[in-house]
Parts: sequence; C-alpha cells; structure tokens
Amino acid sequence: MGETITQTAPAKINLALHVTHRREDGYHDLESLIVFAHVSDDLEAETADDDSLTISGPFSDGLGAGPSNLVLRAVAAFRDRWPALSPRGLKLHLVKNLPVAAGIGGGSADAAAALRIMAALAPEPVPVPDLADLAAGLGADVPACLLSRPLVARGVGEILSPLPEFPQLYVTLVNPKVPVATADVFRRLRAHDNYPLPALPSPLTRPAQLGLWLSETRNDLQPPAVKLVPEIGLLVEELAETQGCMLARMSGSGATVFGLFGSEGQAHEAANQLRRLHPDHWAAAAPLLLPTVGAH
Repeated sequence: MGETITQTAPAKINLALHVTHRREDGYHDLESLIVFAHVSDDLEAETADDDSLTISGPFSDGLGAGPSNLVLRAVAAFRDRWPALSPRGLKLHLVKNLPVAAGIGGGSADAAAALRIMAALAPEPVPVPDLADLAAGLGADVPACLLSRPLVARGVGEILSPLPEFPQLYVTLVNPKVPVATADVFRRLRAHDNYPLPALPSPLTRPAQLGLWLSETRNDLQPPAVKLVPEIGLLVEELAETQGCMLARMSGSGATVFGLFGSEGQAHEAANQLRRLHPDHWAAAAPLLLPTVGAH
C-alpha cells in the first residue's frame, strides 16, 4: 500500500461578477468576489506505479475518467513542469458531490485539489506563484480554487487578491440539474465593458457591510443565463423570498443559484423549502470558508 492523501474541492461561489472588457483574444476580463462553501467534491490519492482515476458519487454519471478529465490533466501538467518532484504514479479516486457545469467550479476545484495533492507529495516545496501559474493554464477558476478562501479575482481569473477577513455567513445552493455551457452564456452577453466592482469596505467583518456592498453589484452573466434556462430566474426569486435571505443571485455562469444568510438555521430551512418546491433539484446549505480557517 502506498501513502494516501485526501483533499477537499470546495464549491466556489461568485457573490458578484462584473464583465469589464472583451479582449482581442476573445476572452473577457472579469472582476469577481469569490467565496467557498463547506460543501465539496473529495479527491483521494494513493501512490502507485501508474496514474489512474475512478469516480463515484451522486454526480459521477457521464463524467469521463480518461486523460481529458481535469484531475488527470492537472496531474500531467504538474509532472511536465516538475518531473523530479512528482511521485511515480497516483491511484486517484474522486467523489463527485457537486453538480457538473453548474457555475460553482466543480471541475476547477477538482483540478486544484489534484495540484495540492501533487505539491503535498513533492519532496521539496513547490513555489506557490509557479503553482498558481500552472493552475491558470488549466482553467480560469483553477487559481482561485487553489486557495479556496475569500478573494477578489481580476483579469481572466489569474489576478487574485485574498481578503484578510470576512464575516461568518451561510449559503444555500440550489441547482436545477441543467448543465450550462459558459461559452453559450458569454455568446448571449450584450454589454462587454461594464463598470468594475466598487471598493470593498476595510476591514470587512460584518454581514451588514457586505450586504450593502453587494447591493451595488451584480452578476453580468445572470441575464443571458436566465434567457437560456428560465428556471434560474425562478430559483433566484424563490430563494430571495426565504426568511433571512440577504441576497439571492446566480453563481458564475450558472445554473447554480445561491442565497446568503447570517444564520445557519435559516440557510438550512431555505434549502429544505427549495427541496420541497423542487424535489428533483440539488440543494445544499453550508457555512462559508473563512480566511482564518484552512479549506483543506
């Protein structure tokens, strides 16, 4: 038996997402306030002779475990960059608890967990900026997922400003189990040069401060996503009406919708309400990960 190591891959939530510029290469510059929740995929690795991946869990159906899977791509990219620091092989097992193509960074979080595993198994420290640079090559959300803590992301997602403090809040996540392709949402985006995020209060320690700040922000991808999947708009309305909900909005490019709460009980009650309304949807309630609490 080889050495076994486990990493969580927490759900990523874009509390606010402004699209500020369409670049000549076709990509978009964004500004986003990103947080992570205590609900995750789980990635387990055991040293072995060769790399392999198996997948289980409620959202494992239809996910390929071949070389194109982001977990194996992350491992391969790490090996290419640091062959001398890489284990001979890894027997990987992914428990897929988060919905796929859902705007909560599932695949990106899994790739980031794989990079953290490779770095943890390396015989000497891997430079963090180099690991972040490698993460950016795997996907726009992977650098943020590598940190899994409250931060502001700019550029295409590679310029990160981790927040030193953040209020304790709880989130309810609801997904209609309709996958949404990010490219389809961007194709329907009308304005590509929107104003950036307002300056965050400092220190940001109280839920009310965050609530006021969020009222000045939006998710620019929500209107085009609602056109693609009208159910998203309905879920935002239903979550907004639950008791104690500070904000209801879509995360990322959808279709997951979140409600933000100051109380854990209210977040769980909101999840129960949405489950009763939509028994076929996925719903979860969890605390947000704080800067002072390690996500892994």
